[in-house]
Parts: sequence; structure tokens; C-alpha cells
Amino acid sequence: MRGTGTVTRGDLMYIVLRKYTKVRSVADAARRAKSGIGQILRQSHGFRSYYVLDGGDGVGVAVMIFEDRESANAANAKILEFVQASLLDLDLGDPEITAGDVLVNIGPDASSGIKCS
Repeated sequence: MRGTGTVTRGDLMYIVLRKYTKVRSVADAARRAKSGIGQILRQSHGFRSYYVLDGGDGVGVAVMIFEDRESANAANAKILEFVQASLLDLDLGDPEITAGDVLVNIGPDASSGIKCS
């Protein structure tokens, strides 16, 4: 990616967004997920980072970044088990899931990448 404007294999990323719209307490869900999901993700091949944001009015969004789709799918199966076993009382409901390959990556150091086919 450096200087070429294209994303190289080492720069590829796959992102999974899970949006929950009826969370009783996003802060509580995030606190409880931090240790359980954090442990799962730290042990997952291809894991890069994880974020939870509070969108207000019961909306919570989890963002997981992986090196590739296969790594994301493997970790996601384990995370679903954790959520169903440990966060059921929060009535999270079924999330809206959006996932895909990163096509553009712009960093603070003015470097950027564009995935070209």
C-alpha cells in the first residue's frame, strides 16, 4: 500500500458490524462483553480490533475488524455462543449485521489504500 494507492495482501481487512436497536443498557452490555468477547477475540486468528459504540436510545453497535472473512466467521460463531449464554438477560434481540471487505483505508499519516480488482 505504501505509495502505490492500492491495498496489498498485508493491508486487507474484513469488518463486521452488529447493530442492536433495543438494548436496555448499552454501557452494561459493553462492560459485560468486554471480558468475554475480548478473550474470544484475543485468541482468534486474524483479529485486529473491536469497538462498541452507544448510539443512544437503546442502539448499540459492535465493530469487529479482522484480516479476512474466514477469521471473522470463525470468531463470530464463538461470539454468538457467548452472547446467547451470557447476555440473554439484556434482551439484545437479533442484530442487524453488515460485513464486508474494506475497500478504502485512510490513516492519519496521509497514507491511504484503495482495493483495486
